[in-house]
Amino acid sequence: MCGFVTFFSNNPMTLDNKAKLSPMSEAIIHRGPTQDGEYFDEHVYLGFRRLSILDLENGKQPYSYGNDEYELIFNGEVYNYRELREDLIKEGYNFTTDSEIEVIATLYKHEGESFVKKLRGMFSIIIWDKVKQVFFGIRDPFGIKPFYYIENENGLYVASELKSFFANPETTYKDLDTKAIHDYLTFQFVPEPNTMLKDVKLLKPGHTIRKELGKKCEINQYYSLQFNPISMPKDDRMKEIRNVVEKSVELHMNADVPVATFLSGGIDSTVVTALASKIDPNIKSFTIGFDREGYTEIDLAKETADKLGVENISRIISAEEFANEIPKIIWHMDEPVADPAAIPLYFISQEARKHVTVVLSGEGADEVFGGYTIYHEPLSLQGFKNVPKPVKSMLKAISNKMPEGMKGKSFLDRGCTPLSERYVGNAKIFLDEEKASILKNYNSDFTYAKTMKPIYDKIKNYDEVTQMQYVDFNTWLTGDILVKADRMSMAHSLELRVPFLDTEVLKVASKLNLEEKINGNVTKYMLREAYKSQLPMLGAIDRKKLGYPVPIRVWLKKELYDWAVNIVKQSNAEFINKKAVLDLIEEHRKGPFDRSRKIWTILVFLIWHRIYIENTASYDFAKEIALDKINK
Repeated sequence: MCGFVTFFSNNPMTLDNKAKLSPMSEAIIHRGPTQDGEYFDEHVYLGFRRLSILDLENGKQPYSYGNDEYELIFNGEVYNYRELREDLIKEGYNFTTDSEIEVIATLYKHEGESFVKKLRGMFSIIIWDKVKQVFFGIRDPFGIKPFYYIENENGLYVASELKSFFANPETTYKDLDTKAIHDYLTFQFVPEPNTMLKDVKLLKPGHTIRKELGKKCEINQYYSLQFNPISMPKDDRMKEIRNVVEKSVELHMNADVPVATFLSGGIDSTVVTALASKIDPNIKSFTIGFDREGYTEIDLAKETADKLGVENISRIISAEEFANEIPKIIWHMDEPVADPAAIPLYFISQEARKHVTVVLSGEGADEVFGGYTIYHEPLSLQGFKNVPKPVKSMLKAISNKMPEGMKGKSFLDRGCTPLSERYVGNAKIFLDEEKASILKNYNSDFTYAKTMKPIYDKIKNYDEVTQMQYVDFNTWLTGDILVKADRMSMAHSLELRVPFLDTEVLKVASKLNLEEKINGNVTKYMLREAYKSQLPMLGAIDRKKLGYPVPIRVWLKKELYDWAVNIVKQSNAEFINKKAVLDLIEEHRKGPFDRSRKIWTILVFLIWHRIYIENTASYDFAKEIALDKINK
């Protein structure tokens, strides 16, 4: 795993320009402490940080190909590069290394820009084609690897992490996007391609960016997510799933450094660990938990590890550790992402890095195979389908008058609201009308329905469960799951790989029909069925999803109460109504309603604002604003 910073200048560059660019690479040294490299010419700067995983001696970057025809940098892994290499050898090409970067360069030479369709992996790639004078960038189909960019009058800047831009006065933008703030309060992150900053964007998954000298950049899509249900006998379906998942795990195990797994109590990490242990019986697994009853899966993970004959290393996190690391975690995150699960992921990555360089995880299985409990909702609301619209309007009006927490209120409201107006992804923190009390600059035009419309317009022909999957692929997965996976592992120079997020795995899973995803009360039905016979001794196959449960609900009532109040009082984010937030914190402390996710969403934003907007966006400053007080 690596990180890069690049600049394609509209004007001839000077040594002064280069002096401003080098610190941008230094800002992300955690992504690649093994080796650094730079390339610099009249119009292009390529800065690279390498974490060596494959071909440790010969994989240095930036990489020059041919007679200085191309310069390349590459963050990620191409899992089918050896297969591609053999195909290219048959075409008459010779190789001097066993590195992925040489295969990428050669494939580009052979096929041009369309070569990206043959890559199987997670990647962000930059190619400077000196012959054509074209600057070409690529992001993988799922968005596993980050790709931030700024286009201004100077040219096109690209970086693996947003913080790099703050190391250069010409790319330090601090103007917030008002709509992005509204979206953040709904989603707990800013949906791509936007960021919290007006002038910074993300290249969307499955897209390329292309710039010719003196012209504006062009963005094109090369991969699109499709679901195509096809009937198949159950035994054939299970065999197909097992074959593709096992092959993906095998490819993801390829490394010249130690590989381990993250192991929770659920099916996803259990399947990955079980398959990985067949390839490497000495593989280690890692588990995290909290010192609160009901907020740990360590016992379940250890039970699974024992049955698999795999070593399990665990760690318990305290409230004090939690709060002390939060500013550093938010600095690493680049943008405010208010998923509490980022914190345990940070600590488990820290622990794993003491032992290994690469770790496999189960992220993506829920989106790919239909694993979220909320996917049951369309089935539970089927009774409303035949209710006339006037009656629905009346029932919705009744639900609006029912007091919060009253039984049936939520059921009526959801049943009388179209999916496109109620479902925005796996988390919905603030409703549009609730933001009016939190934001001094509240704008009623910035609704989440408008944000979601371009997505729902593409999926009208899918059943509602598949629509929810598609939404999660385009919001929750890219904006939350993969952001925290990349940043929290890279914070410790650890490469995290996700075998379920593989184009071949998705190709198989996209053929599942509704009953093979959601069957009765069972999610990921066909994935579970495929491994029941293979792993009969593991209770995790039938266990409900827990994820990384985090006790912020209880901590905000006591241990973190004063800390949260101080964060709000000390903030200089002028557009946040501090009184409304403090009232929310007090309401949560007194009960009976749980406001912890709303509070946490605001706290994360305020800490991020203090680090990136009010101050210098430096790691040293993030360390300085750790907790003021923890209640024992």
